[in-house]
Amino acid sequence: MSTATTKAAAAPRKPVGRSRLSLAQWMLVIAAGLALFSLVRLITDANGITSTGQVSAALRLAVPIGLAGLGGLWAERAGVINIGLEGMMILGTWFGAWAGVQWGPWTGVIMGIVGGALGGLIHAIATVTFGVNHIVSGVAINILAVGVTRYLSKFTFDTMEGGTEKQSPPIESITSITVPGLSDWMRDLNDKHWFFVSDLAGVVGGVVTNLSLLTVVALALVPFSWWVLWRTGFGLRLRSCGENPTAAESLGVNVYRYKYLAVMISGGFAGLGGVFLAEVAANIYQEGQTGGRGYIGLAAMIFGNWMPGGMAMGAGLFGYADSLNLRGGGTNVHALLLFLAILLALAVVWELYRRKYVTALVAGVTGLGLFAYYLAVDEVPSQFVSAAPYVATLLVLSLSAQRLRMPKANGRPYRKGEGK
Repeated sequence: MSTATTKAAAAPRKPVGRSRLSLAQWMLVIAAGLALFSLVRLITDANGITSTGQVSAALRLAVPIGLAGLGGLWAERAGVINIGLEGMMILGTWFGAWAGVQWGPWTGVIMGIVGGALGGLIHAIATVTFGVNHIVSGVAINILAVGVTRYLSKFTFDTMEGGTEKQSPPIESITSITVPGLSDWMRDLNDKHWFFVSDLAGVVGGVVTNLSLLTVVALALVPFSWWVLWRTGFGLRLRSCGENPTAAESLGVNVYRYKYLAVMISGGFAGLGGVFLAEVAANIYQEGQTGGRGYIGLAAMIFGNWMPGGMAMGAGLFGYADSLNLRGGGTNVHALLLFLAILLALAVVWELYRRKYVTALVAGVTGLGLFAYYLAVDEVPSQFVSAAPYVATLLVLSLSAQRLRMPKANGRPYRKGEGK
């Protein structure tokens, strides 16, 4: 056998599977998506889809969803399914508003995190210590949170000036920042409606204009969570509890401790999302304020394949869909029908290239249906606009289902001592 043959045989085989995109490739994908948005804007004359105001509203609506999704990611990476994110957000809104009214917004932030973490602690006790089904425990926390906050409101907000049983008095606003010069420049560029340049200016302008300091904190938590979970020993041990707790315990990891910490941190993130709703989005607590965002955050986490970056992209998508209710809804959604039709046409070409003919057929039929509806109407009814975030949730999850891989031991019962 020749030396070359020996080296070839000894060379390690490349792992089979989908290769991950590099940062440069992701940037190209994002740029291509923005270019397609710009093309649709020029065709439909729907300038609002990439305006500074639209992007700013989308970011404001995406933050609580992203924080809930980040909370779900921490819990599920440790092997605990957290359906109770909605209830933990509710606790965050109430505790954040209660403390914010009396002692200022940043005290409210701390107490909102504590309130959500308490919900996480209850979930951890039920699922980790007593082995209660994770779904049952999460649903119970969601129901419990509604009842507890309603009961507490009668003895707190109802006795305060300007408060009632269902809402708090106004809360002092958290400071917002605007980058001077850059914000005005981006707005001017966006108003020129140039191809791609104006759309990019709208995105940048939305990020640097009237940005709450709590939004800055929330955005920073995404890379921070990635660094802790994937670049530290603590994160490695926590993730091992979600992949193979028995093996983790055999190596000396206190699995119960890490699961408790993860679920409490998860509740803290969800509580922070609730505080954002009460102190930034509305400056007041209102019963039912979360509006199912805890569940959408869970969907964003699944869409992101249990990774912080993907979760953030999912939260941004759902936040953008939700923001259509606030700014030019019917007109903008009508333009997005064309965007989706073009996107599905590209998907047909890609699936034909991969010889997946059934998928290509489904994408083609769906795309033709959307294009036909786009041509048939001038503006989408308001009822469809209101449903857009939830339709986007179902659509994205159905399209991304084939590539998902959750932690192997996620949701499985575990008893201490199995690894010995």
